[in-house]
Amino acid sequence: MIAGWGPRSLARHPLRTALSLAGIAVASAMLLDMVMLSGGLERSFADLMLTRGFQIRVTPAGTLPFDAEATIAGAGTLRAALRGDPRIAAAGAVLGASVFARRGDSVVTLFAYGVEPDAQGIYEVETGHDLAPGDTAGLLLSDPAAAVLHAAAGDRVTLAARLDPGTAGAGGERTFTVRGTVRWLYDYRGQRSIGLPLRTLQAMTGRAAEDRVSLLMVKVRNGADPDAVARSFRGRFPRVAANSVTDLVAAFRVRMLYFRQLAGILGTVSLLVTVLLVTTLLTITVNERLGEIVTLRAIGVSRAHVVRQVMAEGLALTLLGAALGTALGLATARYLDTILTSFPGLPAAFSFFVPRPDAIALAAAALLVTGTLAGLYPAWRAAGAPIAATLRAEAT
Repeated sequence: MIAGWGPRSLARHPLRTALSLAGIAVASAMLLDMVMLSGGLERSFADLMLTRGFQIRVTPAGTLPFDAEATIAGAGTLRAALRGDPRIAAAGAVLGASVFARRGDSVVTLFAYGVEPDAQGIYEVETGHDLAPGDTAGLLLSDPAAAVLHAAAGDRVTLAARLDPGTAGAGGERTFTVRGTVRWLYDYRGQRSIGLPLRTLQAMTGRAAEDRVSLLMVKVRNGADPDAVARSFRGRFPRVAANSVTDLVAAFRVRMLYFRQLAGILGTVSLLVTVLLVTTLLTITVNERLGEIVTLRAIGVSRAHVVRQVMAEGLALTLLGAALGTALGLATARYLDTILTSFPGLPAAFSFFVPRPDAIALAAAALLVTGTLAGLYPAWRAAGAPIAATLRAEAT
């Protein structure tokens, strides 16, 4: 009976224990969400960058991919230099531009990617088939673009790269045949994107003469160091920025510093709330049972045993609350992630909260340590109560 009286005492006041568990569950859910947020942002960004295995991005100096309208001239020279490096397995260029399509009497604005299908890392084919080498009139559509154009594989779509102010319509039109629908990896939710052969889009937008592109994507061979390859290319071509995924994650970390700070503050608050809840409940329990505890001391139960029992009660309370909080945290993270990723300009594949095993383990360890240590004060109070004086007070 004496061996486990600490954890069993939680059942004496079920309502009070349930309210405390609810508070600990909410605090642990917040802690778990903040741990997932602090590390999930960078992990999600890195995974997104490496979806197709391209570890290096070459962009105009001072910009990140598609961060500005700046372009790189002489892309063919850079591409040839990259493909001539024995450490590089593939290199492809991408151009981004706005184009227009007719839909009845109206004009629809679309975002176009000029791509080289044999070396691309920005889309995955879902239906139909990819652009073939030498195809100059093929077209790839995202699902939102296909919906707004009412087009599918085999249909013909007329596009233009400029608006004609005289007719309030699209000028310089060209007709393309839809080859298939694709998922663009870096599109935000609902983005109307299309894909064209790079040379075709360059010609339509007047960028063919200077061979301008928005970026080049590079995949290194197995065993090669992407960071070293990026540094080497920067040294050879200082007019462009060559960044490995490690470099891009570092830049992304600086931009997302606010979220990391917010996660750290709210995570700390959740731990403090857990300490206060556990300490308060255990202190009340010890005060109510002080007579029983000193009676046990009087018949030979050691102070160390009393301390262990009170701290075991705090550990049991924290374990139950953490189990409930984990389920609650995963559910709220999914809901919050849906809200945050709906912000304009964020890739639909990006995630703020990543439920990684190490994040869950870290949150659980922090809670267990905190909950156990929260029992130190009530345990010290229970073990240090004077036996004779306490028994006299209880008798009167």
